[in-house]
Amino acid sequence: MKRTIVVCGHGPGISDAVARRFGKEGFAVAIVARNAERLKASAEALSAAGITAKAFSCQLGDPQAVRALIRDVRASLGPVAVLHWNAYTGGAGDLTTAPAEELRTPLDVAVTGLVAGVQEALPDLKKEKGAVLITGGGLSSYNPKVDALAVSWGAMGLAVAKAAQHKTAGLLHQKLAGDGVYVGEIVVLGQVKGTAFDSGQATLEASDIAEKFWQLHQGRTEATINFP
Repeated sequence: MKRTIVVCGHGPGISDAVARRFGKEGFAVAIVARNAERLKASAEALSAAGITAKAFSCQLGDPQAVRALIRDVRASLGPVAVLHWNAYTGGAGDLTTAPAEELRTPLDVAVTGLVAGVQEALPDLKKEKGAVLITGGGLSSYNPKVDALAVSWGAMGLAVAKAAQHKTAGLLHQKLAGDGVYVGEIVVLGQVKGTAFDSGQATLEASDIAEKFWQLHQGRTEATINFP
């Protein structure tokens, strides 16, 4: 049976490139997002490229839904060898005016769902000596210029969530290393071509980031790196 990668937060950028890169290496690919129709088309495109792929619709900020997702992937494609967490969402863009409860949404997608996915997949990950690969973002940086940018973009909630996710990645890296499970994060410092953040001036290629994820997966040493 093929090893399986679960790509959570699938879209046209980094996540699709990761699905293709790992699929090229013989992995079966589970692509996950909310839009079932769009996912179906993406799975068909991956299949047309010779990749074993299946679409799974899931609300990735709901831990119970994420746990059920992992069980469904396991039943359909086999044990989970790699979990790629690319999911993010906005909310609480202005921390001074947004309802405080609104901050739960980006935090749940960035952290709560991730932790639920890792916990549910952990028996597989340990058995497979697998990996958790996380797409981080530059808004997580503790830097006054970055903070000013997050404020000007109305992305304060996303910045908080990405900072929490960055810490989560480091903690999981330390905790799971002894079990033979690798956790690695790429902090993307810039706009990626063809994504929602591409304002026409994006310079980063999703395929280059996917290649770096493959290298992290193979090297299994660094907890986090910046790209580029």
